Amino acid sequence: MYKCLGCGKEVEINELDRRIRCPYCGYRVLVKERPKVVKKVII
Repeated sequence: MYKCLGCGKEVEINELDRRIRCPYCGYRVLVKERPKVVKKVII
């Protein structure tokens, strides 16, 4: 899943498609959604 920086909606894109755009607003900058991981350091 990717997130559009223009409208903030989650977008699923096909890696084979060369035209990477948000289908909702047409913005061309998408960021990869990363899971929220909490890291715990034990000393």
